[in-house]
Amino acid sequence: MDDQHEDKDAFDPNIPEEGPSAPPPGWLDDIMGYQGHKGDDDNPMYPPPPAYTPQPQVDRNTVVPDVRVPSVSEDVARDALLKFVQSKWNYSSKPARNLTFKELRPVTVYRYRLETYTETRTSKWDFESYKGQPVDGPQFGMSPPPWDIPVTLPPRFTDLVEMIRVPHSSFVKLCHKCSGCGRTRCVSCHGRGMKRCTFCHGHGRSHNKRCTSCHGRGRRRCISCHGHGSKTCVVCHGSQNLLHFIQLTVTWKNNVEDYIPDRQPDFPDKKFEEVTGDAFFVDESLLVYPIQGFPDQEICDASHKLINEHLNRFNTTCRILQQRQTVELVPLTHAFYSYSGKDFSFFVYGVENKVFTSKYPSACTIL
Repeated sequence: MDDQHEDKDAFDPNIPEEGPSAPPPGWLDDIMGYQGHKGDDDNPMYPPPPAYTPQPQVDRNTVVPDVRVPSVSEDVARDALLKFVQSKWNYSSKPARNLTFKELRPVTVYRYRLETYTETRTSKWDFESYKGQPVDGPQFGMSPPPWDIPVTLPPRFTDLVEMIRVPHSSFVKLCHKCSGCGRTRCVSCHGRGMKRCTFCHGHGRSHNKRCTSCHGRGRRRCISCHGHGSKTCVVCHGSQNLLHFIQLTVTWKNNVEDYIPDRQPDFPDKKFEEVTGDAFFVDESLLVYPIQGFPDQEICDASHKLINEHLNRFNTTCRILQQRQTVELVPLTHAFYSYSGKDFSFFVYGVENKVFTSKYPSACTIL
């Protein structure tokens, strides 16, 4: 009985070939306020209305208080070096214990940071299998514009993405992949349900013997569709209809930029990214204003430049929700010492008292 079933051709002309995986152009209607969706890849961004766009006051500045440069003691510097040496398997701790300090030179390092917290809204058509669920369509009213859809704001300066179905944008259509059939013709066997045997190449015999793979029939059941000649539609999952709707994507992002003046040729600035400093100045507002009159002019210049850059970059495409500028004092001490009659040095940096050294005595000596 099973053999007869396998020999029988499963081809059904009523099962359509696979259509496009995305709705073709013109398949979906325009929704007022959401025009511009020309295809599945189109994901238009909506600039916020003028009322949502803050405008900076002209010639307004911010003043920063003075601060004292911290320095580390010899004990702290030695402990930091010992801890660093212990993390290196090929460094001996003997020089760190017995070195003689010559000078501990504190270096003034300011880090300027600007954070601009933005909200962006984009949208695209999406769909799901329709299985009788409620359809919130245009008959219930017009879809609200992208920036009128209410959302719950996350805590400030935290990144988050939220997907919201646009009210009254839903409607049901036949599945574009299977033309509403629920099944599509198997592309592996072209709808026949059977495929030529790969062992005997369809002859039924191999090496003058009956083929054991296809039992002499020359064809085998298609493993892709299990001999049916068709498969459940991968888009509507057999439901025949799709519920289309506009998906609004709201993205909250904290855009952060740091600036540290590069004044230490022997110390790699990249190391500052690993540590924290003492934030002695924090200025937070809807819009912040350039720092003026600070002892380090490079920090003033960086504040002016980055604030202008962020305004130009974000004010036209995003909604600026809040800005924060910080000036940190990042501890950095250049420690000079001698050991066995030779001079060496290392840096202690950050509140964490991390160590950087390009040369250490007896690097290959193990205790």
